[in-house]
Amino acid sequence: MSETRIDHDRLFKELLSTFFEEFILLFFPHVYEHVDFHHLSFLSEEVLTDVTAGEKHRVDLLVETKLKGEDGLIIVHIEHQSYIQPTFSERMFIYFSRLFQKHRRRILPIAIFSYDATRGEPSSFTVEFPFLTVLDFRFLTIELRKLPWREYIRQNNPVAAALLSKMGYNEDERIEVKKEFLRMLIRLELDEAKQRLLFGFFETYLRLSEEEEVRLRDEVKTMEEKEAAKVMELIVSYEQKGMEKGMEKGIEKGMEKAKLDVAKRMLAKGFDADTIHELTGLPLETIEQLKP
Repeated sequence: MSETRIDHDRLFKELLSTFFEEFILLFFPHVYEHVDFHHLSFLSEEVLTDVTAGEKHRVDLLVETKLKGEDGLIIVHIEHQSYIQPTFSERMFIYFSRLFQKHRRRILPIAIFSYDATRGEPSSFTVEFPFLTVLDFRFLTIELRKLPWREYIRQNNPVAAALLSKMGYNEDERIEVKKEFLRMLIRLELDEAKQRLLFGFFETYLRLSEEEEVRLRDEVKTMEEKEAAKVMELIVSYEQKGMEKGMEKGIEKGMEKAKLDVAKRMLAKGFDADTIHELTGLPLETIEQLKP
């Protein structure tokens, strides 16, 4: 289920578990008005086995909560889909069935489609005959690529800010999308950890080239002076953090190379692998591979 080197499911799970209430408010206000957000707990990871397909699937996010004015618990099941799957609606029903079988509670299923193609995803799975509809299973959906990003930039909502990077913008709008994301980040006034989460999410899906970053700075300079200063400070801050992270990786690589060089010299002088392992900390398997 993984795609290229990006762990899409982990990124979305981290974003939505941190900002679950904001997510529901943004996309499903009719649901938001009924949910009691004072009672929220995230259930442990569920692994569902599809015997027919011979696959295992980890449910993306399960949230236990209540409806306002009710004592009974409900479960919100959020499933993130980063690639096109023709049988997805059927799979959603299977997930629902397995979860209901285990928890025996009302379950609200939500699917988020984040792939780059624009298509109409079904929001139901039906089993019927000419004489009888046996099943009419429905779930809520969000197709991010079909959302017009400009309609979300006035929202003081962290989920809207992060997901600008996956909405329906054109290639020539990339710089403007990032500029508006930075403006939203300034307005939100989040703590550093949450700000870093949003920035990391956005940059994963919309990373500007060096030339585009220069043009972004030029556009920031045309903004109102106080806002421009804050946005520029944010840009510089994250650039510095990126450089520091790169330097740390470089130092780690340098130290690893130095250890390997020492191990090679020790092998040449007749030291045994156990002694080299004790002195350098290199794995025995690595040391064995260094032997001529």
